[in-house]
Amino acid sequence: MGIIKVQDQQGKFHELEAVEGWRVMEIIREHGLPIKAECGGSCACATCQVEVAPQWAQKLHEIRDDEEDMLDSLPVVTDYSRLSCQIIYQEELDGLELRLTDASLPDGIKTEVAA
Repeated sequence: MGIIKVQDQQGKFHELEAVEGWRVMEIIREHGLPIKAECGGSCACATCQVEVAPQWAQKLHEIRDDEEDMLDSLPVVTDYSRLSCQIIYQEELDGLELRLTDASLPDGIKTEVAA
């Protein structure tokens, strides 16, 4: 077992225990963080978008065409955008850092912006 470090949409940081072989989306959900993830991991909705910390981006498997197509459907993406359902936690990812995006925010939950 390892950990992933997740920044939620309000900017709060969380260290989550991660189980090898689980999708990062499942780990985030299991710990109760706000992530929409409508399709449940089938790479069909892009509602589990995350931004991976730059130092981790090259350690992930190469993005597949179906994931890239889903990301292309979103209004805001960066070079570090990924779908958390397509990242399978492995021992080599212990300490993975990522940020939940507003695209992954469940309906009815608003982000609070500091004044």
